[in-house]
Amino acid sequence: MTARDTAAGGVVVVGVDGSPGSSAALDFALREAARRGDRLRVVVAVESPEPWIAAYGHLLRPPPPDPLGEAARAGWGWVRDAAVRLRGSAHTGAHAGAEVEVHAAHGAPAHVLLSAARDAALLVVGHRGRGAVASVLLGSVGLRCVLDAPCPVTVVRPAPVTEPVAAPMALTPVPVPTGG
Repeated sequence: MTARDTAAGGVVVVGVDGSPGSSAALDFALREAARRGDRLRVVVAVESPEPWIAAYGHLLRPPPPDPLGEAARAGWGWVRDAAVRLRGSAHTGAHAGAEVEVHAAHGAPAHVLLSAARDAALLVVGHRGRGAVASVLLGSVGLRCVLDAPCPVTVVRPAPVTEPVAAPMALTPVPVPTGG
Protein backbone atom coordinates (compact mmCIF):
# COMPACT_ATOMS: atom_id res chain seq x y z
CA MET A 1 0.00 0.00 0.00
CA THR A 2 1.38 3.41 -0.99
CA ALA A 3 0.80 6.87 0.45
CA ARG A 4 -1.39 7.56 -2.57
CA ASP A 5 -3.61 4.58 -1.68
CA THR A 6 -4.20 5.87 1.84
CA ALA A 7 -4.76 9.50 0.89
CA ALA A 8 -8.27 10.96 0.82
CA GLY A 9 -8.00 11.32 -2.95
CA GLY A 10 -5.47 10.95 -5.70
CA VAL A 11 -4.02 13.42 -8.12
CA VAL A 12 -4.60 13.67 -11.85
CA VAL A 13 -1.80 15.58 -13.58
CA VAL A 14 -2.26 17.26 -16.97
CA GLY A 15 0.26 19.17 -19.07
CA VAL A 16 -0.97 22.30 -20.82
CA ASP A 17 0.57 24.69 -23.33
CA GLY A 18 -2.43 26.31 -25.01
CA SER A 19 -2.39 24.00 -28.04
CA PRO A 20 -5.53 22.20 -29.26
CA GLY A 21 -4.09 18.92 -27.99
CA SER A 22 -3.50 20.29 -24.50
CA SER A 23 -6.99 21.85 -24.44
CA ALA A 24 -8.50 18.44 -25.17
CA ALA A 25 -6.25 16.89 -22.51
CA LEU A 26 -7.34 19.51 -19.97
CA ASP A 27 -11.04 18.90 -20.71
CA PHE A 28 -10.52 15.14 -20.26
CA ALA A 29 -8.48 15.61 -17.09
CA LEU A 30 -11.10 17.90 -15.50
CA ARG A 31 -13.84 15.35 -16.13
CA GLU A 32 -11.66 12.43 -15.00
CA ALA A 33 -10.52 14.14 -11.78
CA ALA A 34 -14.14 14.95 -10.90
CA ARG A 35 -15.26 11.40 -11.72
CA ARG A 36 -12.54 9.92 -9.50
CA GLY A 37 -12.91 12.49 -6.73
CA ASP A 38 -9.24 13.39 -7.27
CA ARG A 39 -7.45 16.72 -7.25
CA LEU A 40 -6.35 18.09 -10.65
CA ARG A 41 -2.79 19.37 -10.99
CA VAL A 42 -2.40 21.50 -14.12
CA VAL A 43 1.26 21.79 -15.12
CA VAL A 44 2.86 24.41 -17.37
CA ALA A 45 6.51 23.95 -18.32
CA VAL A 46 8.63 27.04 -18.91
CA GLU A 47 11.67 26.25 -20.98
CA SER A 48 14.79 28.32 -20.52
CA PRO A 49 15.89 30.31 -23.55
CA GLU A 50 18.17 28.46 -25.92
CA PRO A 51 21.87 29.25 -25.37
CA TRP A 52 22.21 30.86 -28.80
CA ILE A 53 19.41 33.31 -27.93
CA ALA A 54 21.34 34.43 -24.84
CA ALA A 55 24.49 34.85 -26.92
CA TYR A 56 22.82 36.92 -29.65
CA GLY A 57 20.16 38.66 -27.65
CA HIS A 58 16.40 38.21 -27.80
CA LEU A 59 15.33 38.24 -31.41
CA LEU A 60 11.59 38.62 -30.92
CA ARG A 61 10.95 40.16 -27.52
CA PRO A 62 12.50 40.18 -24.08
CA PRO A 63 11.34 37.49 -21.65
CA PRO A 64 8.68 38.49 -19.13
CA PRO A 65 10.04 39.67 -15.76
CA ASP A 66 8.28 36.75 -14.02
CA PRO A 67 8.08 33.83 -16.49
CA LEU A 68 6.69 31.37 -13.91
CA GLY A 69 4.03 33.84 -12.84
CA GLU A 70 3.08 34.48 -16.46
CA ALA A 71 2.89 30.74 -17.11
CA ALA A 72 0.73 30.15 -14.02
CA ARG A 73 -1.64 32.96 -15.07
CA ALA A 74 -1.88 31.43 -18.55
CA GLY A 75 -2.57 28.04 -16.94
CA TRP A 76 -5.43 29.47 -14.88
CA GLY A 77 -6.80 31.10 -18.05
CA TRP A 78 -6.79 27.73 -19.83
CA VAL A 79 -8.56 26.15 -16.83
CA ARG A 80 -11.26 28.85 -16.95
CA ASP A 81 -11.66 28.31 -20.72
CA ALA A 82 -12.02 24.55 -20.17
CA ALA A 83 -14.65 25.10 -17.46
CA VAL A 84 -16.63 27.26 -19.90
CA ARG A 85 -16.32 24.62 -22.65
CA LEU A 86 -17.43 21.84 -20.32
CA ARG A 87 -20.29 23.87 -18.91
CA GLY A 88 -21.86 23.97 -22.38
CA SER A 89 -21.12 20.33 -23.27
CA ALA A 90 -22.93 17.07 -22.72
CA HIS A 91 -20.68 16.65 -19.67
CA THR A 92 -22.28 19.57 -17.83
CA GLY A 93 -21.42 19.39 -14.17
CA ALA A 94 -18.79 16.70 -14.72
CA HIS A 95 -16.08 19.06 -13.55
CA ALA A 96 -18.06 20.45 -10.64
CA GLY A 97 -16.26 19.98 -7.38
CA ALA A 98 -12.89 19.18 -8.90
CA GLU A 99 -10.16 20.77 -6.82
CA VAL A 100 -7.68 22.40 -9.22
CA GLU A 101 -4.12 23.62 -8.70
CA VAL A 102 -1.85 25.15 -11.33
CA HIS A 103 1.92 24.68 -11.20
CA ALA A 104 4.48 26.34 -13.43
CA ALA A 105 8.03 25.04 -13.41
CA HIS A 106 11.26 25.66 -15.30
CA GLY A 107 12.47 22.82 -17.50
CA ALA A 108 11.82 20.67 -20.51
CA PRO A 109 8.11 19.76 -20.72
CA ALA A 110 8.61 15.97 -20.41
CA HIS A 111 10.90 16.35 -17.40
CA VAL A 112 8.54 18.80 -15.67
CA LEU A 113 5.52 16.52 -16.27
CA LEU A 114 7.29 13.38 -15.08
CA SER A 115 8.40 15.18 -11.94
CA ALA A 116 4.87 16.49 -11.28
CA ALA A 117 3.43 12.99 -11.77
CA ARG A 118 5.56 11.30 -9.09
CA ASP A 119 2.57 11.01 -6.74
CA ALA A 120 -0.14 10.95 -9.42
CA ALA A 121 -2.84 8.39 -10.05
CA LEU A 122 -2.95 9.44 -13.73
CA LEU A 123 -0.95 11.64 -16.13
CA VAL A 124 -2.84 13.17 -19.06
CA VAL A 125 -1.08 14.62 -22.10
CA GLY A 126 -2.29 15.94 -25.41
CA HIS A 127 -1.58 14.30 -28.73
CA ARG A 128 0.23 16.48 -31.16
CA GLY A 129 -0.22 16.26 -34.86
CA ARG A 130 -0.80 18.45 -37.84
CA GLY A 131 -1.33 16.93 -41.23
CA ALA A 132 -1.68 13.36 -42.41
CA VAL A 133 1.80 12.14 -41.46
CA ALA A 134 2.26 14.03 -38.19
CA SER A 135 -1.21 13.07 -36.94
CA VAL A 136 -0.15 9.45 -36.53
CA LEU A 137 2.92 10.43 -34.50
CA LEU A 138 2.70 10.86 -30.75
CA GLY A 139 5.26 13.60 -30.21
CA SER A 140 8.39 13.57 -28.12
CA VAL A 141 6.80 14.83 -24.87
CA GLY A 142 3.91 12.38 -25.03
CA LEU A 143 6.19 9.49 -25.97
CA ARG A 144 8.62 10.23 -23.13
CA CYS A 145 5.72 10.40 -20.67
CA VAL A 146 4.23 7.12 -21.91
CA LEU A 147 7.61 5.39 -21.60
CA ASP A 148 8.82 6.86 -18.30
CA ALA A 149 5.80 7.91 -16.20
CA PRO A 150 5.43 6.43 -12.69
CA CYS A 151 1.67 6.11 -13.26
CA PRO A 152 -0.81 5.32 -16.04
CA VAL A 153 -0.81 7.84 -18.92
CA THR A 154 -3.74 8.88 -21.09
CA VAL A 155 -3.00 10.56 -24.42
CA VAL A 156 -5.90 12.67 -25.68
CA ARG A 157 -6.40 13.70 -29.30
CA PRO A 158 -8.00 17.07 -30.03
CA ALA A 159 -11.52 16.97 -31.45
CA PRO A 160 -11.57 17.12 -35.24
CA VAL A 161 -12.43 20.49 -36.73
CA THR A 162 -15.79 20.14 -38.49
CA GLU A 163 -16.07 23.71 -39.76
CA PRO A 164 -13.67 25.79 -41.80
CA VAL A 165 -11.44 27.88 -39.57
CA ALA A 166 -11.80 30.91 -41.84
CA ALA A 167 -13.97 31.79 -44.80
CA PRO A 168 -12.51 30.68 -48.12
CA MET A 169 -10.45 33.40 -49.74
CA ALA A 170 -11.84 34.89 -52.95
CA LEU A 171 -9.22 34.84 -55.68
CA THR A 172 -9.13 37.07 -58.72
CA PRO A 173 -7.01 35.88 -61.65
CA VAL A 174 -4.55 38.48 -62.87
CA PRO A 175 -3.13 38.13 -66.38
CA VAL A 176 0.65 37.90 -66.44
CA PRO A 177 2.36 39.46 -69.44
CA THR A 178 4.55 37.07 -71.37
CA GLY A 179 8.00 37.88 -72.65
CA GLY A 180 10.31 40.18 -71.17
